[in-house]
Amino acid sequence: MTIQSLAEAIEVNPKTVERWITQGKVPYRRHQYATAAALKVDVTTLWDDGRAVDSATDLSKAEIATVYPHRHTVPSGLWRELYGRAERNLDVLVYSGLFLAEDPLFHDLVRAKVEAGVQVRILLGDPDCAAVRQRGIDEGHQIMDGKIRNAMVLYCPLMRSHPDIGFRLHGSTLYNSIYRADDEMLVNPHVYGIGAYMAPVLHLRRLPGGGLFDTYTNSIERTWENARPITEQDVASITGA
Repeated sequence: MTIQSLAEAIEVNPKTVERWITQGKVPYRRHQYATAAALKVDVTTLWDDGRAVDSATDLSKAEIATVYPHRHTVPSGLWRELYGRAERNLDVLVYSGLFLAEDPLFHDLVRAKVEAGVQVRILLGDPDCAAVRQRGIDEGHQIMDGKIRNAMVLYCPLMRSHPDIGFRLHGSTLYNSIYRADDEMLVNPHVYGIGAYMAPVLHLRRLPGGGLFDTYTNSIERTWENARPITEQDVASITGA
């Protein structure tokens, strides 16, 4: 791996990597773990400076690549870039996630991924459940059920043309919207009294031994297990077709 390619993989300046090699500079812990993960070696193989403690706390901190103060400050192309890198899993766990449902480029990406053998799962809130009604009240608009129905209408062509895409409705109290692609994810916490677009977003990358990424992955799996497939009857009740 070249200096340039390693720097790109862990998102630092190439001159920084060069200083680690030529001057013996010791990176921050999060960069140590990111480098070790990229090179597929134990972190103590690269640095043994007394700071590289193999603890769950350090690893979990290192899994946080970026924190955005609000969802609307996330670069607009990041969602598609993240999902574009998916080779095994593409998961969307939301109540409505309307901004994705309205994006035709996201629809094209999902089609391409499922045709390439990627497991695609899109979990929407059940518009008739109590948790969805409460979330609408908490956000102060009481239209969350309508937003979900709009998303379902927009996803109808995908549901019908690509039945391998897993669409399900869940009735869980959702504390975070989670967007996962293999070993990367964007986590959008739900904050009382404001819409998700105003809440923070964490960009996470899984590292061996870290626990933060897997905690959110488990949330997706448990919600999926308890959700029900979206049926033609569900669609017909919304579209009238």
